[in-house]
Amino acid sequence: MSDPNAFDRVSPAEDQNWEASWETEDNYWHENFTSRPYSLGADYYDRFRPAFRYGYESGAHGVGRTWDDAEPDLQAGWERYEHRGQEPSAWEEIKGAVRDAWDRVTGGRTAETEGRTPQIRE
Repeated sequence: MSDPNAFDRVSPAEDQNWEASWETEDNYWHENFTSRPYSLGADYYDRFRPAFRYGYESGAHGVGRTWDDAEPDLQAGWERYEHRGQEPSAWEEIKGAVRDAWDRVTGGRTAETEGRTPQIRE
């Protein structure tokens, strides 16, 4: 049996010549959304679409940073993100989707895989 939380992790970090457009990513997430643990069902994709786009765009600009390093800035930026939609979700509701898209773009790098000690935030 396959892992229901596993999904295709082909990303620009693995192939520097790969330049996916948002439309390509949108199609990917639309197809894979229901397999994610935060999914509320196929009818809720539009609620999470802005989060996937934010993670995709932020990951493309933040390559080299780990999620742990970037998350506070991403959370603050979410409040100002121009594509949040008319009824934007709170950070805690959508951060799993933002992280999934971020990890897909960055290759899921972590402080541990980069050989650094994670920073502890107080």
